[in-house]
Amino acid sequence: MKTIYKIARTELQTLFYSPVAWLILVIFTFQASMAFTDMLGSYVRSQSLGYRLWSVTEGTFGGMRGLFTQMQQYLYLYIPLLTMSLMSRELSSGSIKLLYSSPVTNVQIILGKYLSMMIYGLVLAGILFIYMIFAACAVENADFPAMLSGLLGLYLLLCAYAAIGLFMSSVTSYQVVAAMGTLAMLAVLNYVKGMWQDIEFVRDITYWLAIGGRADEFIRGLICSEDVLYFLIVIVLFLMLSIIRLQGRRQRTSWAVTWGKYAGVVMAAMLMGYITSRPHFMSFYDATHTKMRTLTPNSQDIVARMDGKLTITTFVNILEENYWAGLPRNVNDDLRRFRMYTRFKPEITMKYIYYYDKAKNPELDRAYPNLSDRERMLKRAQIWDLDSNLFMRPEDVKKIVDLEPEGNRFVRLLERENGEKTFLRIFDDIQRFPFETEISAAFKRLVMELPLVGFVKGHGERDCIREGDRDYNRFAQDKPYRYSLINQGFDFMELTLDKPVPENVNIMVIADMRHGLTAREKEHLDAYVARGGNLVIAGEPRRQEVMNPIVESFGVKFLPGRLVKTSENFDPDFIIARPTKEAKDIAYVFETLYRREYVVTMPGSTALEYTEDKGFQVTPLFVSDTIGSWNEVETTDFLDDTVRMNPAVGEVERSYPTVLALSRQVGDKEQRILILGDADCLSNGEISIGRKDVPAANYSLISGSFFWLSEEEVPIDVRRPTPPDNAVRLGMDGMYYWKIVLMGILPGILAFFAIFIWVRRRGR
Repeated sequence: MKTIYKIARTELQTLFYSPVAWLILVIFTFQASMAFTDMLGSYVRSQSLGYRLWSVTEGTFGGMRGLFTQMQQYLYLYIPLLTMSLMSRELSSGSIKLLYSSPVTNVQIILGKYLSMMIYGLVLAGILFIYMIFAACAVENADFPAMLSGLLGLYLLLCAYAAIGLFMSSVTSYQVVAAMGTLAMLAVLNYVKGMWQDIEFVRDITYWLAIGGRADEFIRGLICSEDVLYFLIVIVLFLMLSIIRLQGRRQRTSWAVTWGKYAGVVMAAMLMGYITSRPHFMSFYDATHTKMRTLTPNSQDIVARMDGKLTITTFVNILEENYWAGLPRNVNDDLRRFRMYTRFKPEITMKYIYYYDKAKNPELDRAYPNLSDRERMLKRAQIWDLDSNLFMRPEDVKKIVDLEPEGNRFVRLLERENGEKTFLRIFDDIQRFPFETEISAAFKRLVMELPLVGFVKGHGERDCIREGDRDYNRFAQDKPYRYSLINQGFDFMELTLDKPVPENVNIMVIADMRHGLTAREKEHLDAYVARGGNLVIAGEPRRQEVMNPIVESFGVKFLPGRLVKTSENFDPDFIIARPTKEAKDIAYVFETLYRREYVVTMPGSTALEYTEDKGFQVTPLFVSDTIGSWNEVETTDFLDDTVRMNPAVGEVERSYPTVLALSRQVGDKEQRILILGDADCLSNGEISIGRKDVPAANYSLISGSFFWLSEEEVPIDVRRPTPPDNAVRLGMDGMYYWKIVLMGILPGILAFFAIFIWVRRRGR
């Protein structure tokens, strides 16, 4: 060990007596200071402008422009300059012969040289640690463990780069060639992730070999054993290759023996990499304060209930527009989307089935209007250089599962050992892939009964099947829509009231009845209410006579006429309803709406009136504006006529409730009822539309309401604690001066030491 230390000390003396080491330190410090001050300065500026900050530590160090993220991109530029002379200098000057003739082993030489690089790496890490200390002082409740995780990742990455550079330096006596070789090797290891991904046998090997992005999880605050062991395996691999290279030079062994050793070391590294990347052998540590890189407790509880194996079969239709997500070359990236789940359930098996069948794809229809489905498949397979035999025929895939109800879209079939099955979909929005909410909802469907929503029909109600603007298909069961009930953990059915409501119906929806109930139907509805069933009742203007007999037993009344509010841009009966403070206590979704000042749009709403003498606790959730809003009872033509408030007929300018939440205790459960003055706010058309300068979030009304109605069961609550690091102690002036210190004075101090040491050495 003493010999290794002496070699490392000698190498460090040589390194720091040269201008290269100091120049790298100065440039590294300046770049780090620039990245750090720019990002932290943006938070200081936002805070000064009155904006609310969020997770300052993650943004400053791990965001897209964070310090660690940017410095990770620069490290590969510095290492070749440091390592190019480690062995090349010895080989070109002939001093290697002195080492060979001394009682120093090849292992000691390599480890001594490498130890010097590790120490230099600690110096670079120490510079980054300065910014961490600064952030700990400048940011309130800074997430220091997450910063340490990122620093560990960068240091391991630097050490891996150094091992690669040391090997390349031992290959040649030319320092420039060693530097270029190191850059080439790093380029290969960065881009190998995308090579030969279509070949299943090779896919995992090349994906594991890739060094690009290996420190990303560290930077985001998650330490994974696979990533730690990857760096250690790469370091040992290239150190062993360097030792074998020295032995080949020193002992003049045959090329066959030398290459056999190379192959043996590489194969051993690949085997270790394969083993350590298996989910059963992986362990994790989430260093973030709010455990952002870990499943939420609710999701963990769902996974813990799932005994036995789980198979996730992804069906990829090459003729469908989302097929690219499941192509063989993208499989490893797709697998990472479930990494949080395989962490807690390593028994998950991922399978991919490729097929072709007719699907909705206008782009493909325009491109190949005259080709059959099989001919289109052959075209796409040729474009992606795929074997056409990979894709099953429509009739063959139907023997496995019928995907026509799914539109033959990209879909996953989740199947347990006990035969329980469900689908997990991707969606027609920017994000495409399911979030934790949707994945956990699908998992939950496999382990427990989920709430059943019954949509009443037979009286002209809004239809949960049809796709018209006025109907409820989108929020009830539109499969490509992320926020539809079936994707958030609910089941649904249509029901009629001519017979008793099934016992398994948890929530009943009555929307916009056009004619009243019969005595028998009213009896069945009353029986459902008496047993404590939850309800959603949505009225409409001109339906008061039909709907009031239903809600009067709850102490609620749909007032005559309709709500209006004069507006420059919209019809007077277009109501923008705002959440109340009380809504925050009903569902966390409403708290978000209230805090962010989102609204619910209601194109034609009745005002609601209520009393609390029927045994229900009533909470107004959404109300109209206080100013300029009244209940219009005279005007009926809101397009050509002009509305005017007439106090003589009882029209009063004030805020009116448009959504009410009612609750009471029935036996051992709390009955919950939601009454809306407008049925259009839940319709396909209103959910889908967007209006300029109207921050509408009608889908959140659905999510929050049904979360409350399902007794907080679904949608899955995947909230995490609010990050505590949401304020900066610096002002604009303070940030300006610290920017000068970090970008000017700190690199200047290092430059001064470099010049001082250089002058002293020349003086000697």
